[in-house]
Amino acid sequence: MPALLHLDSSADLHNSVSRGLTALFADTWRSLGDEHTVIVRDLHRSPLPHLPDAGLHYAARLRTGAERPDPEAEALQAALIEEVTNADVVVIGAPMYNWSMPSTLKAWIDYIHVLGSTVPFDTPEAPLKGKPAVIVSSRGNTYAPGTPGDGTDSVIPPLQQTLGTSLGMSVSVVTAELTLTERIPPLAPLAGQAAESLAAAQDMVRELATKLGS
Repeated sequence: MPALLHLDSSADLHNSVSRGLTALFADTWRSLGDEHTVIVRDLHRSPLPHLPDAGLHYAARLRTGAERPDPEAEALQAALIEEVTNADVVVIGAPMYNWSMPSTLKAWIDYIHVLGSTVPFDTPEAPLKGKPAVIVSSRGNTYAPGTPGDGTDSVIPPLQQTLGTSLGMSVSVVTAELTLTERIPPLAPLAGQAAESLAAAQDMVRELATKLGS
């Protein structure tokens, strides 16, 4: 049974663009057949505690004698890693908050990124290598090449580095820009560009969900 892990991190529970796009991905995934299942983890509604012990950054064999994480924290970490390992595809809602990702999403990354385990360096096992991960990012302004915001996006690059380069996942990126044109008056003249960006993101989400779920 093809399984999708659906992660959201937006604090906007009613009008979030990233939530709308990840929901479209999940709906498209379900439409492929009854055997296509979806596991939902809402990192805003049910936030994870921030990593309580630096020892959790490392596999047990790499910890110092002073690093003895709480068993409950270890159990939570194991459950989160199992969840992403068992999924066939992961879709991640990652809106831009103050040029960065929501802290709720960063907390999730800190639990699943484990040196010597999900990030191996001295063993042949690479549990997440090649697993498709779709980053769905929304941003109020535009950060496209040639714009004043070019090069200031600190959401997608660190996610690509962590999920792709470090964990070895196969990362795709979907972006919807200028989501604040209806809220911020100076951006209002760009409403048409915003609509085009959203439509393109919706098309890409449907295409990826269909491709990865087939």
